[in-house]
Amino acid sequence: MIVVTGATGNVGRPLTRALAETGQQVTAVSRHAATVPDGVRHVQADLAEPASLEPALAGAKALFLLLSGDLHAVGASPADVIGQAAASGVRRVVLLSTLGVVTRPFGTTRIAMRALEDALRESGVDWAILRPGGFASNALWWAESVRAHQVVAAPFGDIGVPIIDPVDIAEVAAACLLDDRHTGGVYELTGPEVITPRQQTDAIADALGSPVRFHELTRDEAKAAMTQSMPAELADDTLDILGSPTPAELRVSPDVEHVLGRAPRPFADWAARNIAAFR
Repeated sequence: MIVVTGATGNVGRPLTRALAETGQQVTAVSRHAATVPDGVRHVQADLAEPASLEPALAGAKALFLLLSGDLHAVGASPADVIGQAAASGVRRVVLLSTLGVVTRPFGTTRIAMRALEDALRESGVDWAILRPGGFASNALWWAESVRAHQVVAAPFGDIGVPIIDPVDIAEVAAACLLDDRHTGGVYELTGPEVITPRQQTDAIADALGSPVRFHELTRDEAKAAMTQSMPAELADDTLDILGSPTPAELRVSPDVEHVLGRAPRPFADWAARNIAAFR
């Protein structure tokens, strides 16, 4: 059995589906009640409390570990999740980390994630680490304004990074969970090209078949909007990357193609598949 945490999210949902379609027994873990594919077991657990994961881990051979807010919750000890998995007999853990641990290693969130990577390496289980850059699905932040006003409002309209389709992350994760050849692998995951917010807007308009206008926000305006749903520190970190990407953050990685044998999907593919959110 394979346990997928964050199973209702942009990566966990397609990963759960992909594993189930290969005939694997899958347990999908999320904090809240959720609908999962036929044949998949669902367990509610809060990863900020590792003991709550025990029922999901019973009999599991592998774990996909996605810690977002759980990593930074007050009193959280995310390394305990890895310890809990090892104690339960899990033999393989695939961790969703972030490219920021190498491109901007001194931020608070990246220091915590690097420590979790180190804990995994020292855990005694087989492991693989995935380090994606920006997600194509972050464009869903614009869905409401596109539906209501046919406008994308974002900062840094002509500065791009090679964002990745979460389905590609999920397919890489599935390969790492199922194939021993990826044991000890550390994969930097990006899309196939650098793409700017203005170009993303054009791709959404093409998928809609109707015009969408781009409106450039100032950094302060963007931060004010972002802090409604994330800590101010994380908003600043994100804006630093979007506004002044480093050469490492602009690099198109070969790792998706190395693992999957094909190039990563372009943003236009993501937009076409998810265009219902913008209608």
